Amino acid sequence: MKLDKYDQSVFLVLKAAYQYYILEKSQNQIAEELDVSVTTVSRLLKRARDEKIIEFVIRNPYVECLNLGQEISKEFGLKEVIISPVIDNMEEDGDDSSVDPEMVKKLVALEGARYLQRVIKENDVLGVTWGSTVYQMINYLNPAQKANTTFVTLHGSLSNCVTEWDVRTLVSRMAKAFSGRKYILLTDTLMNSAETVKMLKKEKSISQVMDMFDKVNIAINGIGAFYPKVTSILAKPYYLSPDEVAMLKEHHVIGDVALRFLDKDGNECDTELKERTISISLEQFRKIPVKITLASGKEKAHAVLAALKGGLIDVLIVDNKLGETVLKLHREETK
Repeated sequence: MKLDKYDQSVFLVLKAAYQYYILEKSQNQIAEELDVSVTTVSRLLKRARDEKIIEFVIRNPYVECLNLGQEISKEFGLKEVIISPVIDNMEEDGDDSSVDPEMVKKLVALEGARYLQRVIKENDVLGVTWGSTVYQMINYLNPAQKANTTFVTLHGSLSNCVTEWDVRTLVSRMAKAFSGRKYILLTDTLMNSAETVKMLKKEKSISQVMDMFDKVNIAINGIGAFYPKVTSILAKPYYLSPDEVAMLKEHHVIGDVALRFLDKDGNECDTELKERTISISLEQFRKIPVKITLASGKEKAHAVLAALKGGLIDVLIVDNKLGETVLKLHREETK
């Protein structure tokens, strides 16, 4: 090893690095203790990194989450992908039954709350859909952050839905959390006929809210799955009848976004429910500049992939198991 007369003492480098990274002293404190300038301390720390006297390691599955997010973002041209790592006690046979789905949902919801608080700004118009994941996200919002923001329900309410998950409740809570304004559709979302929907859309209180759809610049939504298993809450009898669920299966529905039913390519399935639903149209939804989707559980992989293919997602926030499954399905389809 070649030594230079201008080299700093290796011991001094080590001591500065130890105090900064292990003892968590400030650079000013280290400079005073070592009797050197703050600039010198900065150089000592840089040398400690350059010469690998100190190294930084991001352990798995965390580094895998970073790589997975970059791969999904590149494949689908997304603004951002956030992967929440699921840490479990899985056995070597790959059994992930020990993973608590509710805890995974909460981890994704927390990332959604933090992302929204990073990007939301004054005069934004934020559209919200119903769901348990959006509900959990709101629980993690920092009440100290205020924004002159408008919140809009992107569809009507679901009859007999869990009140806490209802879109009216969610928008009211978000408006309160950010000290913003709210626009709420005071109607159920699914009507008995297309004629009833046309009539209701002419009502001033409803048309005023629906006029806001074109002004929405951020959407926050969950996603439901109808394939390979029907896990979407929309398939429950209090929303859809067994005959209606059977009809959706016949039309090969994969999932649902904003109460719109998607095929495998992310297009809305042409069923009678399309005209009976009071909700933002898929065409309007697709034009929203920032569409944030929160989802957890690998059983939603086909639904998430359909939404990605349909251009319905700009920011994807999922757990690593779901992210891995989505990427695997996509690569199998494109072989």
